[in-house]
Amino acid sequence: MRPEYDFSDGVRGKYADRFSGDCVLVQLDPDVAAAFPDSKAVNETLRSLIAESDPRRPQSQGE
Repeated sequence: MRPEYDFSDGVRGKYADRFSGDCVLVQLDPDVAAAFPDSKAVNETLRSLIAESDPRRPQSQGE
């Protein structure tokens, strides 16, 4: 680690409580993220792709 990085005042897990136990974080490339206004749009699109790829699989309604 470079000497100019000073984490002496850092707090471990400071933002960890923002995410629930069933939350999965993924990083989207900027061009992909720009196509979706929010997580609901991402989930709807992914569910649509899942349904197209396996029509026997029931579609979850999520949040």
